[in-house]
Order: sequence, then C-alpha cells, then structure tokens
Amino acid sequence: MSDSLKQLEILRSKLSKVFSSPDQLADLIGEIFEVPITIEDSSHHIVSYSKHMKVIDEARMSTIMNRKVPDKVINGLWKNGVMSKLIDSDKPVIISRIDEIGLGNRVAISIRDRNKILGFIWVHTGDKTLSEEELRLLTEVAAQVKKFFLKQSKTNTQTREQYNDFFWQLLTGDMDDTKEIYRQAKQFSVELEGMLAIIVIRFTDDITEQLEKHAHYLTKHQLQVQVISHLFDGYDFIMLVRHYKKDDPAKLITDFINQFIDRISTQLQLTSVNGASGLVYKTASNIKDSYKQALKVLELKGNFPNELRETFLYEDLGVYQFIDELYEIRKSNHYQNKYIEKLRAYDKKHQTSLIRTLKMYLHCDCNVYQAAKKLIIHPNTMNYRIKRIREVSGIDLKDPNQKTTIYLDFIIERMQEG
Repeated sequence: MSDSLKQLEILRSKLSKVFSSPDQLADLIGEIFEVPITIEDSSHHIVSYSKHMKVIDEARMSTIMNRKVPDKVINGLWKNGVMSKLIDSDKPVIISRIDEIGLGNRVAISIRDRNKILGFIWVHTGDKTLSEEELRLLTEVAAQVKKFFLKQSKTNTQTREQYNDFFWQLLTGDMDDTKEIYRQAKQFSVELEGMLAIIVIRFTDDITEQLEKHAHYLTKHQLQVQVISHLFDGYDFIMLVRHYKKDDPAKLITDFINQFIDRISTQLQLTSVNGASGLVYKTASNIKDSYKQALKVLELKGNFPNELRETFLYEDLGVYQFIDELYEIRKSNHYQNKYIEKLRAYDKKHQTSLIRTLKMYLHCDCNVYQAAKKLIIHPNTMNYRIKRIREVSGIDLKDPNQKTTIYLDFIIERMQEG
C-alpha cells in the first residue's frame, strides 16, 4: 500500500468538510487500499462505491445495480455468522468467499456511534490479503468515515434527547393535539402517515451493549414494516412501526415480531424473548392506545403463558381483552359458578378429574378426539367423562352461553390463583 499514511491524512482533510455528495468517499478509501470499496448505511443501502479496478463478483454487481444489498446476500451473511460478528465488533472482520450468495473474499468493518450502527465499509480483497498494518489502518478509516456519517446526519446529542422526549409524549399521550404532533414530527423529519402501531419486545436477559447493538440494527433491516422510532425502556424495546401495504396488517406485524425474536434470540442465545403489538391506527394521536394495548398483551402472556404462547397482537386476545373487567365483576359479587363447584366437590370426594377434563374439552373447542389426545386417554374414556360431567353438574354442553360462561370462569380462577 503506497503512501497509506499520507492518503489517510488526505482523507481526514476531505472529511473535515461537508460533502454535497458522498460519491467520492469510496474512491478516496479505494486509493488507500488499492481494492474496490463499498460503503453502506445501516439498512444496507449503498452510500458510496469505488471504481471496480478488476473483475467483480456477483454480490457486488447486484448490490450496485439495486443500490442496496440483495436480501439473499444479507440472509447468507447472517447464516454464516458474518453479520453477528460485524455488529458485535468494532474491528475488521475477515470474510472468506461464500459461493452460494456470489460473495468473494472480503474484509468488512462496522461504522458505529456508541451502540448504534451507522453503516459498513466492505473491502473487496479478492486474492489480496490485508496486512496487520492495513487492518489497523482500516479501523482508523472507519473512525474517519463515522465523522462523515455524523455530519451528514442532522441529529446531535441534544436533538436525540429531544426526539426521545417527543416519542415518549406520543407513547404516554401527553401530546394529543394532532396539529402539534405533526408539527413536531416534521421538525424531526418523522413521517407519521400510513398505518401505525406500537410493538414492544420484552427481554428477560440483561440489556447489554451487545444486545442494544443487535436490536438497533434489526430495526434498520426489516421487510414487513418500517420502524419509525425506537428506544429502550428497562427490559422493553419499544418500536413505532408503519406499513403502507394492502396486505393483512396483522400478518405483517406478526411476521415482523417472530422474525425479530427469532433472529436476536439465535444470534445472542437469549433464554426468553417475548413480543406484542397494539392495534394498528391511521392517526398518530392513537399511538398511546396502541402502546397500552401492547403492554396489556405482554402482561396477559405472562399470566397465561401456555394459552397465549402464540398470541402477539391485541386484536387476537379474544375474551382475554376483557378478562380484567370480568374478574373485577366476579370479585365484587363474590360469585361462584355452581356447575364448577359441583364438579369440584365430586372430584374431591371420588378422586376423579372431571374439572381437568372439562377444561381441556372446552380448550379444544369441544372436540372429543383432540381433548382425549391432550389428556392421553382413549376417546371412549373421554366420552364417558363428558357424560359424567353432564350428570354430576347438570350443565348443558350444547348451550353456547353456558359453555362460554364456564370457560370464562376457568380463566378468572387462574387469575385468582395468581
């Protein structure tokens, strides 16, 4: 590498000015290392790329043509552990060729501002091997490019704090004037048009710097929805998301939550991660409602982990949306379900399990075969128990009103048990 230190000084002097266009940035770095360079933002969109200099691989060509790294390449980098290393480390990562995604030999480094990933520098090494000196120099180059990213961004520490205050006002409802909401949103260059919802990802592991890096990165690379705002509040990662698609918003958000949880759990080997979303609204003044609903889902998932294991959306809670209110009504009336009490007394006296059988029967939507399978008994045994339940309690299991009431009272009993 010829005159590398001199080239670095030139780069520093260039970066001391605010460019109107970043096109020359990669060329400046390419001259230092004498190989092609690609610079991406945190969403893997191209910021700048240098001249090819030699034959390039399929991944670089498709990235340049699309102005963004193809999803196939990004997924391959995740599967091969490359993205995890880039997010966790502030040092260069050496990447051997990955033929299945058309990627040749690379050295890459993340550009970061504390726990936030600003972008990436990709050095297309080909047959060349960077020396230890060159790897150290790449780290210095990344530090200089960071200054460029920060200059290009209009945010600073003060405006970030103001922005977080604005987001909290939306979450808490302290700002409910629609005109004022959109005025401040415009001030922070935040678009609040479209279908909006709050998603909360709740962790049980300690919120480490590594976890924060991964969470912030994942907000930048999502296909289903766009993350507008995000912040940590204790063990909760709160995101304001938006989508414009005509597809079913419930499916889009459910897929988003599942993908987020799966990816961050796999990469960091987390023991337990949960997620929830409030309803989707068209107006920003309802963001506070979506936030409350998301927290409600997480609370109920904690109280009913088995029943709500696969439930992530407030709209999918069903009767659980109203279970708190029903619980308070039952509690104030000192109500006891006569059918359940008869069965409980019979079970205690005869050492049977009619209550457990009825719970499973209702949980399986009165399907004898499914309930029998869950209880690991023969369907004929299940039919016999259902017959005894009718005889002992007097319940009419063909009456939807009675079945629904008993089903709800079983849920309320769970709440009373804690």
